Amino acid sequence: MKVNIADAKNILTELIRAVEDGESVTICRSGVPVVDLVLSATNPRQKPKFGTPQEKIVIHDQQAK
Repeated sequence: MKVNIADAKNILTELIRAVEDGESVTICRSGVPVVDLVLSATNPRQKPKFGTPQEKIVIHDQQAK
């Protein structure tokens, strides 16, 4: 989808939703592509995973002296 800057200002929320749904969005100035909207590497919609991975915990026993 190609959108000019003036229209992009008015429909930014819709453009972001389109990118989240996998669509490519390019913002143009005077018909010339200037910016591509891309999905961030970390998706804010994903819930954080809580807990501790057991394989990453190392317990060292201390011997009494």
